[in-house]
Amino acid sequence: QVLLRQFGGGLVQAGDSLKLSCVVSGGTFSRYVMAWFRQTPGQERDEREFVAAITWSTDSTYYGDSVKGRFYISRDNPKNTVYLQMNSLKPEDTAVYYCAAAPNYNGRYNVIYEYNHWGLGTQVTVSS
Repeated sequence: QVLLRQFGGGLVQAGDSLKLSCVVSGGTFSRYVMAWFRQTPGQERDEREFVAAITWSTDSTYYGDSVKGRFYISRDNPKNTVYLQMNSLKPEDTAVYYCAAAPNYNGRYNVIYEYNHWGLGTQVTVSS
């Protein structure tokens, strides 16, 4: 069974930084494409916004337009962990952030149905 445990999140002020972590147990982490999505109140699960993704190595990373240049995704394969470093946070970044894993990646890094395993989510609130 593949489990994704998320750490980090909380309440910060606009302009602050925050780092999220996601530890994966079960399966073979180094073979998963990993991603972060976020969901705001009123959105359905399939409306989650793509935030960032990283392939098996660290060579390829992808970002949603709203976070480019501010957020950075990274992974530590020996630690089975993926990170999301969030800088220059804005109130519109307020959301529940979800970690996701794609064991059978088909190239659609920003599509939620690409990802079979999900964390439980962590709240990030940015005050103005």
